[in-house]
Amino acid sequence: MVDSLDLKSADFYKKLPKVELHRHLEGSLRVPTMMEIVRAHNLDVKNTGYLRPLVQIDHEEPYTFENFLAKFGTLRLFYKSPDIIKRLTWEAIEDAALDNIRYLELRFTPVALSRAEGFPMAQVIDWVIASVREASSQYGIDVRLIVSINRHESIAQARKVIEIALDRQDKGIVGVDLAGNEAEFSAEPFQKLLSISQEQGLRITIHAGEWGGADNVRQAIEDLGAERIGHGIRVLENPDVVTLARERGTVFEVCVTSNHHSGIVDELSEHPIRQMIKEGLNVTINTDDPSISRIDLSNEYQTVSEVFGMPIGILEERVLAAARASFLPDELSRRLTAKISEEFRGI
Repeated sequence: MVDSLDLKSADFYKKLPKVELHRHLEGSLRVPTMMEIVRAHNLDVKNTGYLRPLVQIDHEEPYTFENFLAKFGTLRLFYKSPDIIKRLTWEAIEDAALDNIRYLELRFTPVALSRAEGFPMAQVIDWVIASVREASSQYGIDVRLIVSINRHESIAQARKVIEIALDRQDKGIVGVDLAGNEAEFSAEPFQKLLSISQEQGLRITIHAGEWGGADNVRQAIEDLGAERIGHGIRVLENPDVVTLARERGTVFEVCVTSNHHSGIVDELSEHPIRQMIKEGLNVTINTDDPSISRIDLSNEYQTVSEVFGMPIGILEERVLAAARASFLPDELSRRLTAKISEEFRGI
């Protein structure tokens, strides 16, 4: 049983059944694939060694918000054709399946994918949907999609994304993510749009409490109807907001390595995930941008176990918490939770 296994073995964490709720397609690109695109489209990158620091965290560089975001400036050059967008989506699903992820909610930003070559957003969304359907069927992984809109971009643009997503709920789009620069841009202008989205069946997750304080978490929960909070680690700055989140059962999509790489926490060991769990917050474990951080979800579970001393029982609880917090219909969520629980009993 579990106690007899070597919990320091990377293979052990790889074998764990997992659920991921917070992974960005745009942060999941494989470097070898990017190099193929560079050569095929004559992008201004000389070789793989030159490309990597532009698209992945270099452990010699400072871990700052600016450096982390700069990677996306390069990544958004790669969406050069429908086939490329489909391939990048396919590979993200394949990588998740190979990491023993049973259920994945993959979020993507239609505006970013369409902008490189001026593709119509509806077509971009359909390409992603088609690739997800094919790859998830081949690899036996259940995948649903979340469309991301950015608070530093226009309401009109966000409304267009939401309208397209609402028309495609029967094709696997289950939610809306409000992301972007929370330090300088309020989420308040999006309140009505998010409310309409929720009324029409899309679920709501909001990036908050990452670069902004605990009040952004409060706003996301009370004013914007968020069921889940992306990151949210600064919630601990205000005990009243902690109480609110705990009482509401708000789910936190925590991304430990990403928070370190983007400079939110100076040292990995200082990450507040352990305190969040101690406070009774509903924490899940996620990668955020696995390619940028050069990790997978197994790495994250190993990090949480080894750096924070969390036993296998806590890891199992977090996987099950993610299954319960999925944006699946209730019956499918119960089936997923039961399946994962059964798998853990066999470990």
